[in-house]
Amino acid sequence: MHEPDTDSWGARNAHDPTIVRGDDGLWYMFSTDAAAGVDSIPAGAHVRTSPDLVEWTFRGTALPGVPAPAAEWSGAVGLWAPEVVRWPDAAGAPHGGDAEPRWHMYYSASTFGSRTSAIGLATASDPAGPWTDRGIVIATRHDRDEVNAIDAAVVFDRAGSPWMIYGSFFGGIHAVELSLATGKRLREEQGTLIARRPRSVDGAIEGAYVVEHDGRYFLFVSYDSLADSYSVRVGVSDAITGPYVDQRGREMTSPSEEEAHATGTKVLGGLRFPGGVGLIAPGHNSIFRVGDDMFMVHHVRLADAPAQHEAQVRRVHWTASGWPVVSPHPYAGADTERMPVAEPVAGEWDAVRFAPEVSTLVDARRVEVTADGMSDGTPAARVLVVGGAILDAVVFGAWDPVAGRTVLAFSGIDADGVVWSGSKAVTA
Repeated sequence: MHEPDTDSWGARNAHDPTIVRGDDGLWYMFSTDAAAGVDSIPAGAHVRTSPDLVEWTFRGTALPGVPAPAAEWSGAVGLWAPEVVRWPDAAGAPHGGDAEPRWHMYYSASTFGSRTSAIGLATASDPAGPWTDRGIVIATRHDRDEVNAIDAAVVFDRAGSPWMIYGSFFGGIHAVELSLATGKRLREEQGTLIARRPRSVDGAIEGAYVVEHDGRYFLFVSYDSLADSYSVRVGVSDAITGPYVDQRGREMTSPSEEEAHATGTKVLGGLRFPGGVGLIAPGHNSIFRVGDDMFMVHHVRLADAPAQHEAQVRRVHWTASGWPVVSPHPYAGADTERMPVAEPVAGEWDAVRFAPEVSTLVDARRVEVTADGMSDGTPAARVLVVGGAILDAVVFGAWDPVAGRTVLAFSGIDADGVVWSGSKAVTA
């Protein structure tokens, strides 16, 4: 064990990340106070910046430790899962409008295995800070409440009203309306249950994030253990407060014991491509946009060194039927997503099938893909036949870190509601 060399961290040691863009053009990543193999960890919500979403520099902490009210309530020594959002003014001015931009950071203070937790609020005029604590938004006690007040995420409904999505294990995921004027709860309530899992799997659900797309709300949420078996699941609803259903129509608030692993469409899990690094437990994602493009940021662990974790950014694409799928390769920059020459989509691919009942790492296998036409990597919805399965898929370009070049990639959903992701095999 040793003191942290934060200059060398980059995106390593980033846990429960979220990303926003400042008015200075830089991307800001906020994450949990976590690191592997060090004696002390800087507390107060870690902050990193990047000019391109690829190279990250550690910038310290947003706050000088755990704010006193949250620390007194929870006993926490660090902050978890900060959610940062550009806040509109109380009159409903749009984000980035003429009013001076305000930023809200919702942080979690808790200890492992306890429902004695608090979500607090800090504000700033710039994501670079300085941040001012505004106190507790919601607090829960282990011996009183089923819901656990951690893992906040904010979504604005179609009318512009803010909602906080929160919760972890125990009582599941809840949605509670916030005040546009204060950023705190509009009413003294715990909100509406929108997702949970049965006790047979320890109620293992957390790290929720809701995003609006084409008039519907999509819930991204992590199942199972952050240590080794996390996966990202998705449900959809016409309302922020649910009910959310997966691609097969199964409700995410009341899965049966028999469907505890199957419910929630699994869009990302542990995977390894030939010659590549094995990645396990991807989860606790946030979603952000760059113009019309959508991205996911999440943390992941290295299969050969599970204590080591890092943040990765991936593209989110949408199938013809309107379902989100995720790139199998991390984002490596906009100039790495187009092929110099279009090539046939059909051919040999390395593909992973994210069977929902499989919580371990999935090794890609070589499959034959049948499809019409050519692609230069420009994202396009297509019907693919992959290893005999017919997929509602998207084909796009991505950087293959093993081949060291841009390749065609796909993600799609088969008739059973199972997601496949693949990377076209590179031949000499």
